[in-house]
Amino acid sequence: MEKKDISSIRKEYSIRQLDESEVDKNPIVQFSTWFDDALNAEVPEPNAMVLATSTDDGRPSARVVLLKAFDEHGFSFFTNYQSRKAVQLEQNSFAALVFFWPELERQIRIEGSIEKMSEQESADYFNSRPDGSKISAWVSPQSRVIHGRNFLESIKVVIESQFTGKTISRPANWGGYLLAPNLIEFWQGRPSRLHDRIQYTHVKNKWKIERLAP
Repeated sequence: MEKKDISSIRKEYSIRQLDESEVDKNPIVQFSTWFDDALNAEVPEPNAMVLATSTDDGRPSARVVLLKAFDEHGFSFFTNYQSRKAVQLEQNSFAALVFFWPELERQIRIEGSIEKMSEQESADYFNSRPDGSKISAWVSPQSRVIHGRNFLESIKVVIESQFTGKTISRPANWGGYLLAPNLIEFWQGRPSRLHDRIQYTHVKNKWKIERLAP
């Protein structure tokens, strides 16, 4: 295959700006403000985020997952505890998140340490899911090699029959994670690639605000 030249693909950003004198002193509050902006702009799946993890020898991988809640303690998501991401988090508990909302010409980068949520928190969220999603948590051996779609469909039939007329319980290998941030960066697209980048770093129980070069 010949090299495909895509260097001409280019987007010129608007004059919307982001100034360190105007952002909230608390990055979680600032995140909430931007998240509300994404909701109001009807960004498709505004809670979709790239989760980057790595093995203990530094081999990275990334995938898109869904943010399910956030507060002063951090950002939470749910997954299979035997998935590739979970295995890597067991090896290296530090990870990164990225939100990209092109409709608003905005990006948010978050770095921090991750730990499992409590059994009760995982159960509470699991019980709020649609039945189909609950069944899927039982069906999928996430990240494992499988032999065709029929493998999943056949397991689904068995699991559905097992829970007919019963409450669908949470699998022991499924639950939540919480990323506690120590760095959050807000990126606003600007003309001629001179983007605004405001970074918060957690130092001695306080958030330090600085501007980064684009």
